[in-house]
Amino acid sequence: MKKMNSLLLTALMVASALVAGAQSKTQQSKTWSAAKANQWYSQHKWMVGANFIPSNAVNQLEMWQAETFDPKTIDRELGYAEGIGFNTMRVFLHSVAYGVDPKGFKSRMNQYLTIANKHHIETIFVFFDDCWNPNPKPGKQPAPKPGVHNSGWVQDPGVREVTDPKQFKTLETYVKDVLTTYAHDKRVLLWDLYNEPGNSNKLDTSYNLLTKVFAWAHDVRPDQPLSAGLWRWDFEKLNTFQALNSDVITYHEYEDKAAHERVLQLIKTHGKPMICTEYMARRNNSLFSTILPLLKKEHVGAINWGLVTGKTNTKYAWDTPMPDGGEPKLWFHDIFYPDGKPYKPEETEFIKKITSEK
Repeated sequence: MKKMNSLLLTALMVASALVAGAQSKTQQSKTWSAAKANQWYSQHKWMVGANFIPSNAVNQLEMWQAETFDPKTIDRELGYAEGIGFNTMRVFLHSVAYGVDPKGFKSRMNQYLTIANKHHIETIFVFFDDCWNPNPKPGKQPAPKPGVHNSGWVQDPGVREVTDPKQFKTLETYVKDVLTTYAHDKRVLLWDLYNEPGNSNKLDTSYNLLTKVFAWAHDVRPDQPLSAGLWRWDFEKLNTFQALNSDVITYHEYEDKAAHERVLQLIKTHGKPMICTEYMARRNNSLFSTILPLLKKEHVGAINWGLVTGKTNTKYAWDTPMPDGGEPKLWFHDIFYPDGKPYKPEETEFIKKITSEK
């Protein structure tokens, strides 16, 4: 989600070697074998889609809280996704919204899944997230800052909860309740347990919660696979644990085709299916026209960041705000305007073509 450091091939190779060397010692008994993971993957079409939040939500709380949950907008915008052949959405949950109203939160999850299923879309749900603003609070969410990428996005949980084990019991209840409720629901494709652990300068302080959320998920052991995406290649301790405890390998890569190919060459050595759960930054030459053919050829799932431009402001780049809120010359992420008009019609035509090909 947030800009990662430049990738060095040497760092990738070292991290991959460390993971491979540790595998036999640390593999959890409840983690799927490569054979089971590949058997599961073979039962699915090529997974292609986007990270989704409705255009009228500034963050996960505004999406999921009762006062601002908006099925009509979700329905309309998932219709745009279906129209270009997308079949998978990655959607961030939030423990704060659950804590206010567990029953209502799970009911809204069901509403979302019903809408997505109507559009022939399966869902990857994300639990925790170390990106952007550190102190999530329930209630009315802040207005977006003009021209600032993801100005209102909030971490889950907050900084205190990541570092204070006393908070873990509440988080355990949340994770286990949601997983148990939807453990056998075929509308859920995969559980992404922790987005970009260590981001926002948390580094290895996130390791404790990362290990806990996998343990909680293994206690439930849902039908769907579990994962936590690799995203920064010098985080050796976190990467090792994530790779070895994920049923399928998920990862993020916002650089060009050559860099993306190097990542694939290294992580495919695990022998498990791979899904890229974040890519596509036009400024970085991470483009639909170059990355989608690569991922389809390699039979790797492809989930780009951004569907409909809106309050998250992800058409603006991470590090180049436009305080006047003007239109950027080149959108960073996102595919559609809120009315369904494509930002670049040639892109949506390309996506429709590649998703319709056998």
